[in-house]
Amino acid sequence: MELQPANVHLTLLGKVAIVTGASRGIGAGIALDLAKRGANVTIVYTSEKSGKPADALISEIHSMGTGAKAIKVQADLRQIEAPEKVVSATLSAFGNSIDILVNNAGVELVKPILEVSPEDFASVFDINVRGAYLMTKAVIPHLRAPGRVINISSVGARHGFAKFTVYAASKAALEGMTRGLAAELGALGHTVNAVEPGPVKSDMLEKIPKEIVEMQRAQTAVEHRIGNSEDIALVVGWLAEAQSRWISGQTISASGGYAMI
Repeated sequence: MELQPANVHLTLLGKVAIVTGASRGIGAGIALDLAKRGANVTIVYTSEKSGKPADALISEIHSMGTGAKAIKVQADLRQIEAPEKVVSATLSAFGNSIDILVNNAGVELVKPILEVSPEDFASVFDINVRGAYLMTKAVIPHLRAPGRVINISSVGARHGFAKFTVYAASKAALEGMTRGLAAELGALGHTVNAVEPGPVKSDMLEKIPKEIVEMQRAQTAVEHRIGNSEDIALVVGWLAEAQSRWISGQTISASGGYAMI
């Protein structure tokens, strides 16, 4: 399924976006969709091996003809100083303001509680929760109203799965943070929302037990299929645009009807 050029009006032209975890999967789909709508995008990735996919994504963005530009920044959001590095590179490339932040970077953990170490727990929360919090904190002084902060959660935040307790807790925390930030930043004209994907074709999905994936596929109302990155990117793109201006503090389940909450 390919994204259709419904964004020919370039609804995000002149906007500046940061997408974390953007070299592949859902993050790459989001970065590409925002650029198709005209936004300049900072692609944030962690590992050295993700540099080449990030370069390929930048080339694709530059070849689209929308005028959008993209840069890449390697930064490990477990490191406290990483958000300032990302923001500094973005401002150097695209000017004095940022309009959109998509906190997509995240890690999963599939372990029974008796095998989860303190280091495991900290690793998941440091990127899924603290990383998003510090990334948002670094962006706020430069966020141009009406700014958009969009956090990528998971249906796991509200559905119990054995061995996913730490991951689910981190995503539930992210959704709580979304509501708190929406209340805090609303007076400035900004909105803060979360998007909850169901199972999506990605490297991360390969780590999920097959029986859980098949159960979710069977219970997904729309076509009984696994989602793809474009399905999620279209929802994020809408939240980034002006027509979503009265939506804030919400979690949208982008799961094909798997999660009806």
